[in-house]
Formats: sequence, structure tokens, C-alpha cells
Amino acid sequence: MTINEIQDLIKFIAKAGVTEVEIEKKDFKITIKSQMPKRKGEPESVIQVPVAIAPHAAGVLPEAPVIQEVAPAVIEAESDNYITVKSPMIGTFYRRSAPDKDTFVEVGQSIKNGDVLCVIEAMKLFNEIESEVTGKIVKFLVDDNSPVEYDQPLFLVDPS
Repeated sequence: MTINEIQDLIKFIAKAGVTEVEIEKKDFKITIKSQMPKRKGEPESVIQVPVAIAPHAAGVLPEAPVIQEVAPAVIEAESDNYITVKSPMIGTFYRRSAPDKDTFVEVGQSIKNGDVLCVIEAMKLFNEIESEVTGKIVKFLVDDNSPVEYDQPLFLVDPS
């Protein structure tokens, strides 16, 4: 399975409300267990995705790391009138294009559709993340130079 197929599977499981899925093929085995998010105002929940790889014909591959993702519903509960900008991929979040460059956006800055908000590095490729909303940056939800997961909240934007 590719990373994109695994991401799609995780997203599907989260939406479907399934708590556990196990897939086993000739050269790998993947088990996905999720703890569904609670209602607004309840404590934050975590989705854990352990990935175990069966022995390969050429030898034994190491186990893949556990992926942990904060449930997005908790952050949206912070304020119903804010829009949450989420990561479209797994990678490393950067607020600037290079260490000696200015940040793309700051808290309080007005943004419009198409403005570059950040860069996410995935597999040595730097992907510019553009805004799909117009508004004002209220809060950064991720630190610069930190790993992010697919669909992880990055920014809060006030659309008014």
C-alpha cells in the first residue's frame, strides 16, 4: 500500500465510525484502531494507528512508527465562528520558505484565497499550502519546523 492509500483508509475509517480494521496481504499487515472523538466540550481524543509489517522475503522489515493525530473536532470547538485550515498531507510544517526569509503569514494578518500560508515538506518536496478562505489569521496551531499529519489543524482563520 502507498502512503496515500493508507491516508485515505484512515480518513474513511474516521468518517465511518469504525473502531478497528485489519488488512493482511502477502508482504504486509496493517491494523488500524481508532478511538472516536467525543462531543464538543468533552476531553480530547487520540487516533492511534499502529502499523506492523510482516516478515518480507528478503528479510525482516522494522515496524513502522505509531501515528497519533489530535481529533480536529476539539479545536473547532474553540470557536464556532473560526475556520480551521488543515494540513492536506503528512510532512514537516514551515512558516517560511527558507531560514533567512520572512514568514508567509503572521497572527492578525489578513489573507485571501490563493495566498501562500506555509510550506509542508514531504519526501524532499516543498509544497506551498495556499489559503482556500478569505479572512484574518487568529492563531497558529502548529509550531514552525514540526511534523504534521494529514488533516491536522494548522491555523484558525476569522472569516469576518
